[in-house]
Amino acid sequence: MANYLVIASYSPEGIKGVLKNGGTARADAVRKAVEGLGGKMHSFHFAFGGADAYVLVEVDNNITAAALGLTVSSSGLASVKTVVLLTPAEIDEAARRQVAYTPPGD
Repeated sequence: MANYLVIASYSPEGIKGVLKNGGTARADAVRKAVEGLGGKMHSFHFAFGGADAYVLVEVDNNITAAALGLTVSSSGLASVKTVVLLTPAEIDEAARRQVAYTPPGD
């Protein structure tokens, strides 16, 4: 299982839905969608600023994460950015890998 940060921004109509049904109902709907994909929602937070909600989810792979993002965005009521999160151990493993790379200008 892999962790993802899902960043959602609501359209004006999406905001109206949150106002009508409440934040807890929105978090419950997202939890149900994630669990329906065999995953787990670790946290859901509304926020000020450029994005309206930050959701930490755990699903089996990038394809499942993409399915979630596509489904949410296709509603037209929210747009989604999905960030792949790596554990410290995964970064350790990546750092041990040898990469043949030539920097620009060399």
